[in-house]
Amino acid sequence: MTTTYRVVIADDHPMARLAIRSLLADDDAFELIGEAADGEEAYHLCGNLQPDLVLLDINMPKWNGLIATREIKKNYPHIKVVILSVSDDVGDLFTAIQYGAQGYLLKNLEPDDWVSYLHALLEEDSEVSREMASRLMNHFRKEPVPDEPTPGVLTPREREIVIRVGLGDTNREISEHLFIAENTVKNHLKNILDKLGLANRVQLAAYATRHQLK
Repeated sequence: MTTTYRVVIADDHPMARLAIRSLLADDDAFELIGEAADGEEAYHLCGNLQPDLVLLDINMPKWNGLIATREIKKNYPHIKVVILSVSDDVGDLFTAIQYGAQGYLLKNLEPDDWVSYLHALLEEDSEVSREMASRLMNHFRKEPVPDEPTPGVLTPREREIVIRVGLGDTNREISEHLFIAENTVKNHLKNILDKLGLANRVQLAAYATRHQLK
């Protein structure tokens, strides 16, 4: 049985919402349950409708996508958030991650890439592309290491998995590279996030870079 994911989209441009709506309509896995024209409206829809996923344009009136992300994740942490943008500015990506976003989608991606990315994110396979992982690496090379658990708390296997996440590998690619089951990778990732006090895979990729795990 195919899982159906309930989705809210938020963009202040009606044509942009129509394009996203049409894209999701072509895939039975997505059920659009609400639309918003600004970040504050998106926040209230999330509270009322409790979607699985909310797609937030980064530039919106009232609350922009980053502020909406912060408030949604603060009050409804189970809802997955993906920021939509025409820019791949790493500063925006970094802020989105800090606020708890699971993903960051560029609007100029091909429709098939959009759908594949959303499926991977919702199925907890990959929340950061190799390109974005590379941008994170370049950003965090300039950042001091914060006060957080060191890689010494990780087992050798966990360390290997964190390195692969930092490279942008999917769960399937990690399982093939390390010759372990995909479910084993998922279990390791849950334990790693708990151990390091991180919220999601994107933050883990940033951690790998900050600590120069390679």
